[in-house]
Amino acid sequence: MPSDRQNGSLNGPAGSNDPAGREAPDVRAPFGVGGPPSRAQLSDALDRWLAGLLPPVAGVALVAVGSLGRREVVAHSDVDLVLLHTGHPRISEIAESVWYPIWDSAVGLDHAVRTVDEAVAVARTDVKAALGLLDARYVAGDRALADELAAAVRAAWRASPAGWLGELRELTEARWRTAGELAFLLEPDLKEARGGIRDAVTLRALAYAQLVDAPRGSVRDAYRLLLDTRDALHRTSDRALDRLLLAEQDAVAEALNYADADALLHAVADAARTIAYASDTAWRQVDGLLSKRRRWPIRRRSTVNRRPLAEGVVEQNGEVVLARGVDPALDPVLPLRFAAAAAVANIPPGRSALERLATAAPPLPDVWPETAVHSLVALLGAGEAAIGVWEACDRHGMVEKWLPEWGRVRSLPQRNALHRYTVDRHLVAAAVAAAPLTRRVARPDLLLIGALLHDIGKGLPGDHSEVGAEIASRIAVRLGLAGEDTDALVRLVRYHLLLADTATRRDLDDPATLEVVAEAVRHDGVLLDVLHALTEADAAATGPAAWSGWKAGLVSDLVRRVHVLIGQGTPPTPRPRPAEVFAATDPLPAPGECTVTVHGDEVAVVGGEGVQQLLSRTAGICALHRLDVYAADAGTFDGRPVVVVRASPRFGRLPDPTLLTADLRRAVAGNYDVSSALARREAEARENTTVAPPQVSWVPDASSNATVLELRAEDRRGLLHDVTAALEEAGAVVRGARISTFGSAVVDAFYLIGSDLEQDEITKAVLAAAQN
Repeated sequence: MPSDRQNGSLNGPAGSNDPAGREAPDVRAPFGVGGPPSRAQLSDALDRWLAGLLPPVAGVALVAVGSLGRREVVAHSDVDLVLLHTGHPRISEIAESVWYPIWDSAVGLDHAVRTVDEAVAVARTDVKAALGLLDARYVAGDRALADELAAAVRAAWRASPAGWLGELRELTEARWRTAGELAFLLEPDLKEARGGIRDAVTLRALAYAQLVDAPRGSVRDAYRLLLDTRDALHRTSDRALDRLLLAEQDAVAEALNYADADALLHAVADAARTIAYASDTAWRQVDGLLSKRRRWPIRRRSTVNRRPLAEGVVEQNGEVVLARGVDPALDPVLPLRFAAAAAVANIPPGRSALERLATAAPPLPDVWPETAVHSLVALLGAGEAAIGVWEACDRHGMVEKWLPEWGRVRSLPQRNALHRYTVDRHLVAAAVAAAPLTRRVARPDLLLIGALLHDIGKGLPGDHSEVGAEIASRIAVRLGLAGEDTDALVRLVRYHLLLADTATRRDLDDPATLEVVAEAVRHDGVLLDVLHALTEADAAATGPAAWSGWKAGLVSDLVRRVHVLIGQGTPPTPRPRPAEVFAATDPLPAPGECTVTVHGDEVAVVGGEGVQQLLSRTAGICALHRLDVYAADAGTFDGRPVVVVRASPRFGRLPDPTLLTADLRRAVAGNYDVSSALARREAEARENTTVAPPQVSWVPDASSNATVLELRAEDRRGLLHDVTAALEEAGAVVRGARISTFGSAVVDAFYLIGSDLEQDEITKAVLAAAQN
């Protein structure tokens, strides 16, 4: 509603005096530690104080709207008030006697002065104002006038939903686009994000219009949990904060008696998904009702069209429902068949059918019948529509009956900037991403089931791939898979990260690299192709930063090479080693000089004083030109150092080859202080940031002709330059490097030559360089 908002909060100066000497309530200490009783007590205290501010004048009423109207205020909430009157000549003076003490108390205030007719008129033209007025509650003055307002606003709201539904939906969807989906955010906005408090209030508004049932059961519980979380966030942060920031999560979790911040996020995400699902269902129901109303003047006789979709499953009025005469108690496969039919037809499942299936259908036998597995595969292979159907089934408790392990990963947060979803949604999204890839593999069923289960071990102690493989083995037996298929599924789960890790961190020209992959897929080309497709689907479901053209090319190259190793396919044309790159160069650079060649994403440099120095300076210049190096090879040719790096721009286009070449030549000649330039850039970029400590590990048997050192560290410009320089000073010879970037973190593998490596000294040197 139109208002004049004043800054402040309920945690302003407690006990501050207004001009009449009446004190604002101390809203902190007297009201417990949060939760519904505390909010109710705070609302009562505010009511008493506000009632004392209104002079005893006939025809005037003070009405609370919004959160105070719902008795849901928390420590830093504003109060939303309407001063109602019937045309009192001194209404401005009366209003000032109420507003000024509130402003003096530093309580945040959103206010308006209206007659009933004016308030109703505002509600008819301003959806945001109407949402607040629907919760209008008497505080002081003329109770009959306040009751008249509440009745009139709700009557107007019910009378013409077509006038405000479109605007309400637009506002809701715009809010979702801006704030995102609460369940899948690491720092969610509890109020504005999809599935948040604002959506629950919208559900109440739709119920006021008698378009849907009032929120109940699990939705009310979810709403209360979000209110409790917001309440605790205001109290622990001591400010009006609706975004659950990482820095505040531990304190909020402690205040709400959760084990830790992860447990809090887990509960918040599940509550948000409950509200989001209820919101989707409500809007679909509203669409159906409005559609019927539009058709009513034309077709007065109601006709019901039912289209068969599967055995016992039909479409009716835009929803999937059960066929007449079907008894769910007699068919344990019916819920899966129902879900598959809905997903394949891309039609939402009806709520009443879901409720009936959830309560009446018997559990599947200990070993599933083949038809149940077929239905599961059909559901997963339906593509994007499978997400909504799976969510609907899960909200009604059906998925956990199919897969008891699902309850542990449901809404399980992933504290990783690369992951955009909780674990369970990621698994379903991976299956959806795998659906179009089924056309290129011989075992699409294993691909889809493997995608659904590949991260099922997350949230348990140990390596989630190894733990997940054990869980997948038990699930495979339950699904009735044959012995070889069970082994294949277990390997898919155990090695679902293998191809991406190997392609980006290991030397593909090293026979030992290829043999590791071949052993993992038991030298089976069919399984290798399924694992390849699963790798792509997993990355696609993770987020845009998890996959790129160069990574896809590296993985495809690795798969082709392994196919050749196991006797399938034609060997790819080998990439020249550094020593071969300049074999055809004529003439070669004179001693002390260098030659630079830039071709696409490949930068080759020959010359300089030594291989290690050349590698370090080349990496540094690439970093200064905002190039991320993802592979590097070093060697000698005709006594001259040779370095070849492959790099991609951090953003934008590739740099000007002429400028890059000029800087490389200056650096190799010693005329460019690369270290100082990188230090200045890094000091600017890393101001006021905290960095996790780096880790170094030595990977045995990763190469047939080198020792592999792996560095995990926070990414920064110049990291490769500093580390290769440190390796040079420590006496380690780098044959090559493979660089993997995951958001703000990197995993760099360095191939070191020599049998007398001092691993402890090298480790110290690399850690020191990575911490600079």
